[in-house]
Amino acid sequence: MNLLTFPEIKKIYSNEEAVSASTKYFKGDTLAATVFINKYALKDSEGNIYESTPDEMHKRIASEIARVEAKYTNPMTESEIFDLIKNFTYIIPQGSPMTGIGNPYQIASLSNCFVIGNKGESDSYGGIMKIDQEQVQLMKRRGGVGHDLSHIRPKGSGVKNSALTSTGLVPFMERYSNSTREVAQDGRRGALMLSVSINHPDSEGFIDAKLEQGKITGANVSVRIDDDFMRSVRDKKSYTQKYPIFSSKPAFSKDIQAHDLWKKIVHNAWKSAEPGILFWDTIINESLPDCYADLGYKTVSTNPCGEIPLCPYDSCRLLAINLFSYVENPFTKEASFNFELFKKHVQIAQRMMDDIIDLELEKIDTILMKIDQDPEEEEVKHIERNLWLEIRKKAGEGRRTGVGITAEGDMLAALGIRYGSEEGNAFAVNIHKTLALAAYRSSVDMAKERGAFAIFDAKREENNPFMQRLKEADPALYNDMLEYGRRNIALLTIAPTGSTSLLSQTTSGIEPVFMPVYKRRRKVNPNDKDVRIDFIDEVGDSWEEYVVFHHKFKQWMEVNGIDSSKNFSNEEIDELITQSPYNKATSNDVDWLSKVEMQGAIQKWVDHSISVTINIPNDATEELVDKLYMKAWEVGCKGVTVYRDGSRAGVLLANDKKEEKKEEISESKETSFPIKRPQILDCDIVRFQNNKEKWIAFIGKIDDQPYEIFTGLADDEDGILIPRWVNEGFIIKNRDEKNHSRYDFQYINQRGYKTTIEGLSHRFNPEFWNYAKLISGTLRHGMAIDNVVELINSLQLDNESINTWKNGVARALKRFVPDGTEAKGQKCSNCQSTNLMYQEGCLTCKDCGSSKCG
Repeated sequence: MNLLTFPEIKKIYSNEEAVSASTKYFKGDTLAATVFINKYALKDSEGNIYESTPDEMHKRIASEIARVEAKYTNPMTESEIFDLIKNFTYIIPQGSPMTGIGNPYQIASLSNCFVIGNKGESDSYGGIMKIDQEQVQLMKRRGGVGHDLSHIRPKGSGVKNSALTSTGLVPFMERYSNSTREVAQDGRRGALMLSVSINHPDSEGFIDAKLEQGKITGANVSVRIDDDFMRSVRDKKSYTQKYPIFSSKPAFSKDIQAHDLWKKIVHNAWKSAEPGILFWDTIINESLPDCYADLGYKTVSTNPCGEIPLCPYDSCRLLAINLFSYVENPFTKEASFNFELFKKHVQIAQRMMDDIIDLELEKIDTILMKIDQDPEEEEVKHIERNLWLEIRKKAGEGRRTGVGITAEGDMLAALGIRYGSEEGNAFAVNIHKTLALAAYRSSVDMAKERGAFAIFDAKREENNPFMQRLKEADPALYNDMLEYGRRNIALLTIAPTGSTSLLSQTTSGIEPVFMPVYKRRRKVNPNDKDVRIDFIDEVGDSWEEYVVFHHKFKQWMEVNGIDSSKNFSNEEIDELITQSPYNKATSNDVDWLSKVEMQGAIQKWVDHSISVTINIPNDATEELVDKLYMKAWEVGCKGVTVYRDGSRAGVLLANDKKEEKKEEISESKETSFPIKRPQILDCDIVRFQNNKEKWIAFIGKIDDQPYEIFTGLADDEDGILIPRWVNEGFIIKNRDEKNHSRYDFQYINQRGYKTTIEGLSHRFNPEFWNYAKLISGTLRHGMAIDNVVELINSLQLDNESINTWKNGVARALKRFVPDGTEAKGQKCSNCQSTNLMYQEGCLTCKDCGSSKCG
């Protein structure tokens, strides 16, 4: 009997119906609507959509949580749960729980993040390949993964194989990165964190690895830094690196100048926003799970965003509480925070998180059933099966949860408190202390009803600094914990809430508002009736200018009787911001050292960690990065990331007065590429079909932006045939025997070896190649992608085959147009509106909600 049953037939919505209904739900916010439909609405592998609004999703989630609640005493009802999660008002399951709870169409985990690692820290080739396979198996079930490389022997070490000496850890960084980029996750790419101890002799190579163009593009990297290293930096002393790390009898050791390596970390972070820093001694000393290190809970790395340090094969699910919703009379003099309602909801949120663990265990059982039913031989399946058995054991034994928050920036603004001020920092700390005590109270109460986590031992935890703070703040809670235990080994985090904040229409996580007001322009037809023309660009196109307000900023305006539909000038916008509680409280103008101090103070009440970014301007110095990192260590942060505006290509740049004119012409950014083409480019493969012909596009990229394109028929005698599972690789510029330029495609085959296909430029119809050179030229000179697509669409070509080529190239490049970009010169096929924008490569009409892909 097949244990994987099919779901009952439900109503199917067209994409247009779903986007339209969702846009109405979000009161015209098309970005929130399309994010919901694309990422979280229930759909099957055929693309059929079964939910058109978050109400349907929330009913699905409430039904499943209520089913688990019914197993325990004093269960919550489905309607009670629905009232708490509907409209993203109070409690918000994040990411994988939103997608996966009650989802019969995907066999996927509910966990947002995992960490893996070899028992005994084996660095054999077999052990390293095992990690690679486990990483891929987790990513295909939608999880983000972290693992540490400190166990791999340093470069030059002796090995007993044909190589004789080790290549070190850097080549494996690239391998793991490439594996990440191969895995599709329903429109998402896998997420990976690679870490290494600063004590490792190859840590400098690790720190530099991402600086090489096109390398390690599928992973975040962070360095585990111990207190001894930080003291050596501060005191300008030498530091001893070892392998094995921190061994009393190392096989290899060397002394370095700590300050020199520190300067390299600072420089690279200033230049590229990586590596991130993990203050490892702080993480371990504060960790309650590490009180059980000898039982398998030794923390070894973090999830991709750094907010959940984990032991091997443990996982975590995330949930956010919307802080803005507890502000009564927001943006008025009578504004206040309802602490009693907040505490009540935190306790319920912790209970719901525990219920989600039960749902995750069910999901893992389904994954195991799927593995058993797969036709592969047992020796092929055993790594995947054992992986999920390990994860099931850890999830059921420790019952780890990740309760966090979102909308901290909006909450403070609604209370009239400036983010980053002393008052703001003090209030934020009080919020997180309240949250910690309420969540732990809930976990202790659940231990009375449901039982403590399996290995709870109060004696092991009694000297833990976090536990000592709980004891001092709430002695009664601590005494009850001694008597009853608690349900969950660790409870709290502060994760980034990018998509979640779009749906809740709030600021993200612990962060301040990025920009409360900004201007956009949309192209208009000057002959249309009642059209308003605010700007005519140098090619004669007419544009209407309109203002976009952050949702809560708009609420502040409404509370203060300001008409948000007015056409504001730049000066009026500046004056509005100055009058508002968001003044001098955006991500780019908060006091950076104050923000680090706030993070350190809040960290005292978060048992896991905090994902936060310190945004600094483009002209900030390396000395400032140095100060911020050092301050973070001093105030007790567990990790820190500094992002200098413009330091990473492809990231949205802040507006600048000097560039305003350029920005007005197009909302897409022009890309700055190197003058000389690098020898090796990352490559994405896009396959498409026209008139039953199979076509393929090879898109060479720099910093994830298209740089060149090769396109043609995929499988005829004049075409090219690539295995269907190959979606990425590299384009390498070489020379043929006549010393002519040749572009080869290289990928990693299923046995882990490199396979090269020579001469992309010669394998397609020469006419395709000539047009490809034209398009590649526009890409290399930095033309915005939407303008390139418009240029391709405007080509007047008589040959039907060339028109097929043209349409395929446009389709392939649309994937790279930034979400939210206005589509110029096109009309909606449904309502004829010109108000179109790109969203994940599809054209979406902001007037009627119709969406067209391809």
